Amino acid sequence: MPGLFLAIWWANKSPLSKNTNPMLKTARRKFNQFIHSQSLGGLVLALAAGLALVVSNSPLSTYYNQFLELPGELRLGGDWLMLSKSLLHWVNDLWMAVFFFLVGLEIKREMLEGELASASQAMLPAGAALGGVVVPALIYTAINWGSPVALRGWAIPAATDIAFALGILVLLGSRVPASLKVFLTAVAIIDDLGAILIIAFFYTDQLSLAALAGAGLGILILVAFNRARVMSIAPYVVVGLVVWLFVYKSGIHATLAGVATALTIPLSDARGGSPLKKAEHALHPWVAFAILPMFAFANAGVSLQGVSPATLLQTVPLGITAGLLLGKAVGVFGASWLLIRFAGARLPAESSKMQFFGVCLLCGVGFTMSLFIGSLAFDGQGADYDTQVKLGVLCGSILSGVAGTLVLLKAVRRS
Repeated sequence: MPGLFLAIWWANKSPLSKNTNPMLKTARRKFNQFIHSQSLGGLVLALAAGLALVVSNSPLSTYYNQFLELPGELRLGGDWLMLSKSLLHWVNDLWMAVFFFLVGLEIKREMLEGELASASQAMLPAGAALGGVVVPALIYTAINWGSPVALRGWAIPAATDIAFALGILVLLGSRVPASLKVFLTAVAIIDDLGAILIIAFFYTDQLSLAALAGAGLGILILVAFNRARVMSIAPYVVVGLVVWLFVYKSGIHATLAGVATALTIPLSDARGGSPLKKAEHALHPWVAFAILPMFAFANAGVSLQGVSPATLLQTVPLGITAGLLLGKAVGVFGASWLLIRFAGARLPAESSKMQFFGVCLLCGVGFTMSLFIGSLAFDGQGADYDTQVKLGVLCGSILSGVAGTLVLLKAVRRS
């Protein structure tokens, strides 16, 4: 993964002409801090993933596995409530709930006042994101049609990793119009929303109605806070933790509690401040430089012992790689073309078709959410499936990142 970023620096230095459109200047200013924090976070994420690969294939691999299995317990009221989980499960169930909380904040902000605030603005990225979910899933399904167990991973190539993809665009600098960075951000956010719905509807097993009722009551309390114009974040966080506990006990993946809590945070108060933006700003560095790198370190480690080209041609890694590399590009670009051709949508301002296609390829960088969905899809199916998922996600993401970068660089030379 670090090579994905290092490969970009050899680009030639001639920049594109500077944008003069006032709307583009406003968009660039609005997204500048967000995009640059994502790019630096993407670099840290890549380093954490690379470290996991190195350690898991070194004499330290035993200690790496023991580290992930470190036990952790939460007790309330003696034995009234006890949660005993390994470090890996705490990271995937609780730490990632904070990541999903941040995703929920970003989705709400974008839908209320950002790039998804109106139908005309949202049409192109929403349609592109839908194509980027459906086509990769169909490709994976076609390749794995003969195996009911393997079919559980159909949603793995459906997600885009916003940190990695935006990181590549930022490293390319002014060679890529600001409008394409805005477009990719919107597509990735809608992708995250799609992944959340997929997890809720397709990766939930047995449900506890009593626990669901408790979670529902907690969400009603959060909504009441919002309606009562409670502007302090602390009450939302406290009740959100209770909701997380009930959701965890319900059988639905506990990270969805983070999204539900985030959607109740008020966007603005009477004085023009924004509790939502304040929470989003405060969480970004923690998520980018602690939670996601820890997730990558805990989940990207895969032993390459015995791995051969034939391993990559097994249906699961092949389906994931093909879904990310081909499915994302075809789905995002194809849906966008249909909207431009028949629904009056337009290419992002000051971008060429080749540049746009390069960004569509970058949508195949699906690291974080793809690994997360893979862990849910094949939970309890054995280490072999775990290895196949990680290999497929790494190969598909690296190939998509390199292909997208080369297309964007070629577009610069042609212009």
